[in-house]
Amino acid sequence: MLPALRNGGFKMEDYWVWCGSVVKGEDNRYHMFASRWTKDLPMHPGWLVASEIVRAVSDTPEGPYQFEEVVLPSRGAEYWDGRSTHNPQIVKHKDTYILYYMGSTHPFKDVSSDEQFDLNDPRCIVARSNKRIGIATSKSIFGPWERLDSPILQPRPSKFDNFFTSNPAPCIHEDGSVLLVYKTRTYKSKPYPTFLHSFQMSFGVARASHYMGPYKALSEETIFPSEKFNLEDPFIYQVPGGYEMIAKDMTGNISGEYHGGIIARSKDGVKWEALEGQKSYTRMIKWDDGAEQVMGSLERPFILFEDNEPTHMFFATADGPGEFTNAVNTWNMVIPLKRN
Repeated sequence: MLPALRNGGFKMEDYWVWCGSVVKGEDNRYHMFASRWTKDLPMHPGWLVASEIVRAVSDTPEGPYQFEEVVLPSRGAEYWDGRSTHNPQIVKHKDTYILYYMGSTHPFKDVSSDEQFDLNDPRCIVARSNKRIGIATSKSIFGPWERLDSPILQPRPSKFDNFFTSNPAPCIHEDGSVLLVYKTRTYKSKPYPTFLHSFQMSFGVARASHYMGPYKALSEETIFPSEKFNLEDPFIYQVPGGYEMIAKDMTGNISGEYHGGIIARSKDGVKWEALEGQKSYTRMIKWDDGAEQVMGSLERPFILFEDNEPTHMFFATADGPGEFTNAVNTWNMVIPLKRN
């Protein structure tokens, strides 16, 4: 990794910004799809009920990116993604842009800025359980975007992914077929909020013969054994002979760094092996002014490939000493990569 640009990336005053994913548009500019929600709500769990996906643009991959529009706004509690859209990952296949994302809904009133809102709130409980993965498509980076009426991947009641599906990590092949890694949890009937902390996050894998679906979950068990692995934020890509994955290590017992990045490899996209003791990224960032900083958060990794070469890494990041509740500002940062 090369030094990160202090004035790069994407920030918005009065908003929490997260989840940056970038593609080069038909205008030869760089378009970032990101999540944002008002700072009138807490950073966490405000995203569960008020996040919306936006598009920002820059002449260069490093930025700074300028806000252009809201791409997936709220659209009513009756829709599966009606109250929150989050976790965007943008992909272009031939002449179509495919926007993968997580959506959620709940039937209650909106959260107001003068309310206490935390994980115990019924809106948070219902919105979390309603998290699902979906897609929107467009022939132009400028839209219009066509959303599906239903998610592409539902939880499976009798399997490990019976609670929700989120954090989509797609790899679209030349023929339009898709390998999709996703995050999930297993529901356990303990009193809320205890059950949220009684089990770990895990990954499943699904395939589709075309990006429009149908998608079929393939895993009978989690990709990595939950007794040892606690991961989120997967990102996958093709390499000669198979696939690689980077992901956030929640405990650090695989990568060696708390909230650092693991790296894993797979020949078929279904069976994965993590490289224990190796890091794909670190929260210790070097800036272009020579300073070094341990970021409070460094999450949602995304790699920009141009001509099949990785050129930049994007992260959702936060200031403060660490953890969401300590963040004063969040934004999407860009780290240039050394060229071969």
